[in-house]
Formats: sequence, C-alpha cells, structure tokens
Amino acid sequence: MNPRKFIPFFKQQESQILETVAEHVKEETPTDEKQRLDAFCARLADRFSAAGLETEILQNRKRGNHLRARFLNAEHIAQPASPPALVLCHYDTVWPVGSLESHPFRVDDQGWAYGPGIFDMQSSLALVEYVLRGIQSMNLRLPRPVTVLATSDEEVGSQTSRKLIEEEARQAAYVLVMEPPLPGGVLKTTRKGGAHYSVSITGRAAHAGVEPEKGVSAVEELAHQVLALHRLTDMEAGTTVNVGVVAAGTRPNVVAAHAEAFVDVRAWDSTEMERVDREILGLKPKVAGIQLEVTGGVNRPPLEKAVTGALFEQAQDIGRKMGLDLQEGGTGGGSAAT
Repeated sequence: MNPRKFIPFFKQQESQILETVAEHVKEETPTDEKQRLDAFCARLADRFSAAGLETEILQNRKRGNHLRARFLNAEHIAQPASPPALVLCHYDTVWPVGSLESHPFRVDDQGWAYGPGIFDMQSSLALVEYVLRGIQSMNLRLPRPVTVLATSDEEVGSQTSRKLIEEEARQAAYVLVMEPPLPGGVLKTTRKGGAHYSVSITGRAAHAGVEPEKGVSAVEELAHQVLALHRLTDMEAGTTVNVGVVAAGTRPNVVAAHAEAFVDVRAWDSTEMERVDREILGLKPKVAGIQLEVTGGVNRPPLEKAVTGALFEQAQDIGRKMGLDLQEGGTGGGSAAT
C-alpha cells in the first residue's frame, strides 16, 4: 500500500474532517457525564458504521459505554486471518460541561483549530474514521484487519476499560494509541509509569494544653513520613515521589489522632518503579505509639523503548515515504498506552 495516496485524499476531505472534529468537540464529554458519553458513543458508532466498520457498543454501568469497531472487509484486507492492528482511542475529556462558553470551537486565520478536548483526542477520532474511509474510497488493501477501541474513562485511569483494553491488546499484532504528540509532532515512544498510595496514620488524641503527654501526634508522624517519601525521589533517574495532598487534625489545641497523605509516583523504568513501590509499602512508624497503614500500588507500568522501538522505526520509515521526518520522545503523563 502506497501511503502517499492519502495526502491528496486528506486534502480533498479537509473541510469534512474539520466539520467532524467540530461536531466531536461541541458534544462536550467529560468523564463523569455518563448520559453525554453514551450519546457520543452511539453517534460515533453510527459514523464508524458508515465508514465500513462492524460496531459494537459495550454497555458500562459505572462510566460511559465503550465502543469496539472492527474493519474486516475482505476486499480491503490482504490477510484476513492475521492478528489485527489495534487502534486505541478515548472520547472522554477533562473539560467540564460549559467550557465551550469560554473556549468555543474556532479556526484562526492561520488554520489552527481550537476547542475543549480537540487535541486529546477528538481530532484523533476523526482521523481514524477518515483513514478507514480513504482505504475504501481509494480501493486500497491493508495487510491485516483493524480493531478500533474507543473508551470513555481514560482521563481517570481507564478504571472500567482496562480489562477490555488488555484483552484486545493480547489478540493484536501491535497497538497504535491515538494520544496527541509532543510539541512539533514528536511521537511518544516512552512514558513514565505511575503509582498512587495512601498513607494512613493513627495516633492518640489529647488536650494540647492540659495533658499533651497523653497524646501521640499523627501530625508529627506525618512530617517524618513526608520527608522520607520525598527522599525516594531520584531526579537523575527521572523518578519522582510527590506527596500532593495531606489531611490531619481537628483543632489547634488537640494533639492530632489521625493524618493521611496521598502520594504520586512516576518513573521511566520498571526497576525504579519496583524500588519505590517496595520502599513505600515497607514504611514503618517513626514515633512510638503510632499505627501506620499504606495502601495502593502501581497503576500504570512504564512504557519503555524496548517495547516501542521496532514499531516506531516502521512508522518512521512510512513517514519518510510521505515526506515526514518523524521524531520520538517521552512524557511523564500516563495514558491507556500503558
């Protein structure tokens, strides 16, 4: 298949693609708005069906429904029995309903389009649709089937879609994740892994003025633990441990009986993730009489170059044939890619 054929096709379809992007953006689909998400999912299923895909809406009680669509047209697939390529998307955004009032969809005089969720990833959904339309319009043949998975909860850690993503990924030859690139169109081939922990501290309350000796301060313990946690950071390795939220105490004149800290961890490789995970789960009290409980763990493993290298080289080669000089980079943000 000659990828250069897509350039004139996309130029011809530019206005329709932009119109589709605008429709997606104007739907407003924050992760916590199930009714909006379900309506968007249904309309996306209709669009993918019109593009020649077999669609299936996967009902989801906790979040928005998910969409699985398969491109199986034997006329356009050289090896129908081959493992599919999985194209992974999401349609939820971090923008609350009403964001269009302050950030309306618009296209400036230089051709740049703006709007809530347009970059992550309503534009990607439109591009996937029109690539598959182009394959049929130009009568091209793909080497293998394609599965498109569009989920509704990526922005909150793929809580209800993780199992579905993993099942589809195991069956696929490779996965293309339609997350936006880094500035300049740099493709993300590495991502930091992420972990979250809760540190719960229980002490003993007492009146700070009358009988402070009877108290065991959870706040004092919290101070020790925050410092210990931050010492696990290794900037040279790119590993960060951040205590981002703390809560403690009831009144200034009461020795605090309870405190809690919420911790975010990011690391580039599995060895570092394992080191920090082991240290955090093994935290011990520093103050006599304190009870300490740590819960949580690794939410997303790191996406490492050893996994993505060969696929990027193939994409880079295709890019050269289209006149593109694709580069790669990494990000500390998580995604369904991991």
